[in-house]
Amino acid sequence: MIGAAVTSVEIPYSIACALPTLAVLDITNDVAREVAGQPAANGIAYVTATSSPWLVRVSERETGFFHDVEEMLSRLVPLTTPERERVLLALLGPRTEQLPFSAHRLCLGQWQRILLVGFNGTPGEHQVTIVG
Repeated sequence: MIGAAVTSVEIPYSIACALPTLAVLDITNDVAREVAGQPAANGIAYVTATSSPWLVRVSERETGFFHDVEEMLSRLVPLTTPERERVLLALLGPRTEQLPFSAHRLCLGQWQRILLVGFNGTPGEHQVTIVG
């Protein structure tokens, strides 16, 4: 990628949801700050979780949705499944989101947020890598 800048950002606590087997951190503001500081005004930011078993997703920040997701994942992959987090990551696909930006601003819908999703239910210190 020509002219791409890579940034690692330590994510402070901005808990969107902390359930017994699912933790969700809202990293939208952190990513927006990084995009605003990029040399390129327009492009695509690739946001990747550097911690495992975490992944990045774009969704609305709605508590009922997170409860439904936790219940659905528990049905698909029971809590007693060996290496459950690895199985969930395989089912849910890539750990990275590609986010367009224009004029140093993320191109997200009004209610869309960038979420760091983990399956151990325990928020801790996390980092994401942003390439834009």
